[in-house]
Amino acid sequence: MCKGLAALPHSCLERAKEIKSKLGTLLQKPDSAVDLVIPYNEKPEKPAKPAKAQKPSPGEALQWRDSLDKLLQNNYGLASFQSFLKSEFSEENLEFWIACEDFKKTRSPDKIAEKAKKIYEEFIRTEAPKEVNIDHFTKDITVKNLVEPSLSSFDVAQKRIHALMEKDSLPRFVRSELYQELLK
Repeated sequence: MCKGLAALPHSCLERAKEIKSKLGTLLQKPDSAVDLVIPYNEKPEKPAKPAKAQKPSPGEALQWRDSLDKLLQNNYGLASFQSFLKSEFSEENLEFWIACEDFKKTRSPDKIAEKAKKIYEEFIRTEAPKEVNIDHFTKDITVKNLVEPSLSSFDVAQKRIHALMEKDSLPRFVRSELYQELLK
């Protein structure tokens, strides 16, 4: 992004982000309904969390080019990716993905309902402060899943956002100066 964005008033940036989100939603459609089906017995993968976020070796950072999951499983990689997305004013997808991962660890039924509502209000509902760019089909499935919230309520939306980050955000990150510095 150009350096001049920081000089724009906050309201202009928010409005531009809203327009970007709405246009993306209109342009995006599911590749097929089949890729949205999540088998009932499939357990979600939990990212491994190293004890300390150490700077990766160039070889390890090189693997992130081909695997968003490897990037997300590495605390340093996750922090670098998040920093990059914030610099582009496009961190909402990653924040949603992280919120979903945290949500899946919830055990109390009351907390499940409370967290589900919070995630919906922050990321899913129309005009949400950090509305993620999902198609109407995915949004409808997610809203239906929230009638009786469960740990899998956001699985379809999270899968779509993961695919979007893999196709769009990851390639931009890999081309960024931040990532290129990690390879040195």
